[in-house]
This record gives sequence, structure tokens and C-alpha cells, in this order.
Amino acid sequence: MKRWFVFCNGNLLLEKKEDGSYDIPVSSTPPVATNDDTQIIEVEPLDDSLPAKVCTYSTHNVQDSALEPCMLRSSYYKLPEELYLMAGKCAEMVYWDENTKYCGHCGAPMKFDTRNSKCCTRCGRMIWPLLSTAIIVLVNRGDKLLLIQAKNFKRDFFGCVAGFVETGETLEEAVKREVMEETGIKIKNIRYFKSQPWPYPCGLMVGFYADYESGEIKLQLSELSRGGWFDKDNLPTLPEKLSIARMLIDNWLKEHHLETKGV
Repeated sequence: MKRWFVFCNGNLLLEKKEDGSYDIPVSSTPPVATNDDTQIIEVEPLDDSLPAKVCTYSTHNVQDSALEPCMLRSSYYKLPEELYLMAGKCAEMVYWDENTKYCGHCGAPMKFDTRNSKCCTRCGRMIWPLLSTAIIVLVNRGDKLLLIQAKNFKRDFFGCVAGFVETGETLEEAVKREVMEETGIKIKNIRYFKSQPWPYPCGLMVGFYADYESGEIKLQLSELSRGGWFDKDNLPTLPEKLSIARMLIDNWLKEHHLETKGV
């Protein structure tokens, strides 16, 4: 028996149980109709649970009425955390497979060599899934938090300063640079919080805390629409609980014996 992580256009196929809960389909064969062109990928489980396989589907080959499509992000609220994380890993494998059909060196077809690597059928070049590493940092100034609203946010919430790590840069250097670029302030006492896989489509978010040092806020208007210092009594709408941004905020407020509002 295997767990089948099945995707279509960003949707993950979930099995709805009689008690209203959701699970990932478990069976010996795919839960959707397949053909010779269906790519089935074997993925290493995150724990010692059932073996996992991944494939894609189209809306017309779902035959079981107990199976429901759900956006991967929304599945966080329906699945146990370990299955949501595994679904994210599987989504990243689907994205990687779809974008590495041909060798970047000679143009020949690529084929799977192991569960986590591909080999060129002509020149033998090996490739592995790539991660885009990004930092995210919650800056405090006493009992106030620096929260920003990026122009690419799809909802009206405020989050933390974040950005991708550049080549040759340490994580701490990326934290300082992104805060300076986006807000114009200097920070100190950078300290690690935790990291989080972010499969939208293939990221790794590394979270930090930092203290304000000096400077006045000057927003990078090409990327940010709003931003400023907020205390517990005037918090804006916060990110969803699945995000490390929200974890940073909730944990800081908890440590300072404060309460959050919002999502």
C-alpha cells in the first residue's frame, strides 16, 4: 500500500472520510486513471510511514466521489502537519520534474537516476532538485514590531521583511541587507528562530529575530506598499498561521506575554 499525492494545477487530491476529516489516498494503485504518459514519481517519506508516490491528474480522470481537490496552501488546515509537509515535498518534486525534462547542457532528455536525482540520457550530466533559500526577519524596537506590506501580497496583511539569499552571502548578511534595502534601518543582535520548507514552488525560509539599531524607516516603494512600527494594541491583519512570518510574530508576542489578533 502507498500514499498517493496527486496534483493538478496547484490542487492536491484529498480523500474525505465519513467523519468529515481528510487524508491522503492510500491504495496499491493510483486513485485516478493513468495512461502510458503519466509520470509517477517515488518520493522518500519524511518519516517511517507508508511509501509515497506522486503523479498528476486531469479533472476528467477522477472517478471516486470521495476525492476532492484542494489548494496545497489550504490543505494545511485539513491535513495533519506531517502530511501537509509531505505534500509540499511532493509538490516540489512535481515542479522540478516538469521543469527539468531536458538537459541544460546538451538538450537531450533527462531521466530519473534515483528518487532524488536525474541523469542526462546523452552526456550523463546529473542534477538534483534545487532550493531557493530566503531569509525572513522580525525586527523589534522595544515593544514595537516592524511589519511591512509587500506589493506582491495577495491579501491585505502585513508580514516581516524577507528576501532571497544572494550568491556568496551568509544568512546574517542577507538579513542585514534586506532590512536596509527595504526599510533603510540598521539592525543588531541577529538570532536564529527556525526554518520552514516553503513549496511555492521550491523555497526554504530561514527565520530570524533582530533588534533595531538606528535609522528612520524609508520604505523601498518599488516592492513595499506600507510599513511601520506596531505594538500589541494596533497590530494590523497578520499572515496565515501556516507561515513562518506568523510563527515569528506569535512566538515573539508569547514570549513577551502579549496576545495576537487577526487570522
